[in-house]
Amino acid sequence: MIFGSFERMVAFRYLRARRKEGFISVIAGFSLAGIGLGVATLIVVMAVMNGFRHELLGRILGINGHIGVYGASAPLTEFDSLTDRIRSLTGVTMVIPTVEGQVFASSPGGGGTGAIVRGVRPEDLLARQIFSRNWRGAPSEFTGEDSVVLGYRLAEKLGVAIGDTVTLISPKGSATAFGTVPRMRGYRVAGTFNVGMFEYDSGFVFMPLPAAQTFFRLPDAVTQIEVFLDEPDRVPTTRRELSELTGGSARIYDWQQSNANFFNAVQVERNVMFLILTLIILVAAFNIISSLIMLVKDKGRDIAILRTMGATRGMIMRIFFLSGASVGVAGTVFGTVLGVWFATHIEAIRQFIQSIIGRELFAAEIYFLTQLPARVETGEVVTVVLMALGLSFAATIYPSWRAARLDPVEALRYE
Repeated sequence: MIFGSFERMVAFRYLRARRKEGFISVIAGFSLAGIGLGVATLIVVMAVMNGFRHELLGRILGINGHIGVYGASAPLTEFDSLTDRIRSLTGVTMVIPTVEGQVFASSPGGGGTGAIVRGVRPEDLLARQIFSRNWRGAPSEFTGEDSVVLGYRLAEKLGVAIGDTVTLISPKGSATAFGTVPRMRGYRVAGTFNVGMFEYDSGFVFMPLPAAQTFFRLPDAVTQIEVFLDEPDRVPTTRRELSELTGGSARIYDWQQSNANFFNAVQVERNVMFLILTLIILVAAFNIISSLIMLVKDKGRDIAILRTMGATRGMIMRIFFLSGASVGVAGTVFGTVLGVWFATHIEAIRQFIQSIIGRELFAAEIYFLTQLPARVETGEVVTVVLMALGLSFAATIYPSWRAARLDPVEALRYE
């Protein structure tokens, strides 16, 4: 009976110790998964935000110039000489005289919508890679007084194809004896373009510069001159040079002024998302603290035995520090690999999910772009990794210090 009771007591203590170790292992596993998922989520979100800003900036500046030169109170005349002088400035890669105006576009099929017309020289339009790479139709057809190029979404909305006719109606009508009559004219669709931005693909019409001057009644004049630079950050310097060149007779706007609120909002959202998602890693770090504290309490007898055998407090502290740090390192490595892989394949993943659920996850009408962009930057990945490791290492300090301060006499008093 005595031996039976003793065996049952040993078995009970053994099973209880095993249950504690299993519970601690589960908490450590959750900590590892939490850190990994936090790191992966942070990398993916930052990559998408970077990709969104980069793609949006590239497409906006691929269609619009870095700097726009406008007439102070009237359209710009003698623009060819001014264009030649602007081309001589340092850092200027392209200068495009442009006529811009708003119209109502309609088709024989009955479709109609508002649009923005830009008149440019055909060679200037085709010189921009964003159009030359995404052009449908014969570029040689974009010439004369009756040809236009539409965004492909606008063409779909109007129900027209290449070779069809679209009617453009100007809000500035012609004065007649019977009142103001809207100006309208039919144009042949010479091609379509798809630049990947909903705003431009669904609302822009390009026509040859002489045709736009005739339609908007601006003979020998343009509404603006678009200036393209080799580096967007050269804008302040070039702007000062343009002011000196025009003698203050023109209004100058750059891309930073035109899109300042939009890009500032993107940057603020990016910073807020970084702070919010960092909390995931912080919560996982607290799980490391709780699991290590439970491990210290469970291993108190073993710690006391090691101390009586000559182990120093520094050695005990290093043991538990390495135990907790290994969870942080493993979770960080797992999260980094998962996050980088997910970010580099995010568009394929989006398409796969859409094919399963049968609906669009990334509406171009809301997000401006037709694809989900991602741009993984090495510096940001390193920052996330160092932050995760720092939080993980910091979480092990208190439990390790507590284990090192354990009194062997008190731990072995009732053993």
